[in-house]
Amino acid sequence: MSNLIAKNPVAKHNYNINDTIEAGIVLTGTEIKSIRNGRVNLKDSYASIQNGEVFIHSMHISPYEHGNIFNKDPLRDRKLLLNKNEIRRLVGLIKQKGYTLVPISLYFKGSFVKVELGIGTGKKLYDKREDLKKKDAEMYMKRHM
Repeated sequence: MSNLIAKNPVAKHNYNINDTIEAGIVLTGTEIKSIRNGRVNLKDSYASIQNGEVFIHSMHISPYEHGNIFNKDPLRDRKLLLNKNEIRRLVGLIKQKGYTLVPISLYFKGSFVKVELGIGTGKKLYDKREDLKKKDAEMYMKRHM
């Protein structure tokens, strides 16, 4: 990954990520300018497949200050760019095994904006507690070394 723009802080806390996939994203000019200023939030976002196309929902891109009439809705659904074989594979995983598509990070690759999608299952409350206990134990060990 080059030039990380934003990370989803709760993705790895709420989901067991088994695999990742890189996707392009369809954006407008003012959205790109706003992203370059770092005004994007992935916290509550998720991805879904509709009619053979992948969309990202609830990704907040703040309106560009100097964009006036060209600004779009900050929470609009945005299309992700994947080839047909990747979409077919994702459809199979989601329908058969109950996986979920979660955006993990947003970054620049050259001049293009890319989204790293995680394919995983939701964690139960006790799994989250176990992860927090492990983190606390590791921090305690590091502190006392």
